[in-house]
Amino acid sequence: MKKFLLQSLALMAVAAFGLRNELQQVLLTPLQFPAAYYEVKAGSNLSALCRQWQQAQQMTVLDCQLLKLQSLLQPQLRQLKAGVYAVQPMSLQQFLQLARSGKVAQFSLTLREGWTLAQNLQAFSALPYLEVDVAGLTSVRALLSWPADWGPQPVSAEALVFPETYFYTANTKLSLLLKRANKALLEKLDAAWRDKQSGLPLQNRYELLTLASIIEKETGHLPEKPLISSVFVNRLQIKMRLQTDPTVIYGLGERYQGDIKREHLKDPHPYNTYVYAGLPPGPIALVSWGSLQAAAQPAASDKLYFVARGDGTHQFSSSLSEHNRAVQQYIFGKKS
Repeated sequence: MKKFLLQSLALMAVAAFGLRNELQQVLLTPLQFPAAYYEVKAGSNLSALCRQWQQAQQMTVLDCQLLKLQSLLQPQLRQLKAGVYAVQPMSLQQFLQLARSGKVAQFSLTLREGWTLAQNLQAFSALPYLEVDVAGLTSVRALLSWPADWGPQPVSAEALVFPETYFYTANTKLSLLLKRANKALLEKLDAAWRDKQSGLPLQNRYELLTLASIIEKETGHLPEKPLISSVFVNRLQIKMRLQTDPTVIYGLGERYQGDIKREHLKDPHPYNTYVYAGLPPGPIALVSWGSLQAAAQPAASDKLYFVARGDGTHQFSSSLSEHNRAVQQYIFGKKS
């Protein structure tokens, strides 16, 4: 009898060891995911996830039963946090550790300097897990702040958000990111205004933002921005028209098809700086910090003209005759 009892205990021990080994092995089950992200929805539990993996033929009914037993021994396996997680081929154990950690995936939205707000909004439609809760430019303007004493209240939301990359988690509302970008813009603009040179022909922060947007469109070459700024500031000082093509193009809107024509320069829309003196009614693009600084701190120069050299930089001139020679050289390829 004693011998039989010992044999029975030995068999039970072997069985227990075997079960324990199977319970451990189920956690090593490899998982493949159909996409780079996997969502653990609010209210999901281990059983619900296991059923999903069964349907995907990645786990069997027995695997799920073993996982349920293992979760009784390790209750922390059931402590999953809802969210969207970045995944790759991994073991069941690795996935459960990830879902317990709450380290959800981070996504990014980039507001691009030099682009209009409309262009940026169009690009956002393809972003993953972003809730686009604004219907258009008018609704965006209603979201964004503008201090009453910073100049006229902007009619549009153009340039009222700061261009950089903003990170978000799944199902974040676009309106929240735009508000964050608006706050960043106001802080940057205020800093530039407080540090501006004295004597600039700018009445308020809105005019500074408008000038910075023109600089943004005229050059992407950071070292040139202060000199580009000086050209426009010098023109404003002597009441000379700015005559800058980007403002004309902006005012044309959809009528612009990629080629600026002579009749465009005569079009009487309010942004046409060939027709009207002074700054246009508002900004024409999103503005970088470099352009804000350049607008607030233009280089000291007597330059009134510039022409593109074709390599991303410009040739600057102080007189019309000098400028005409530069145009002949860099636009028409004729050297004097």
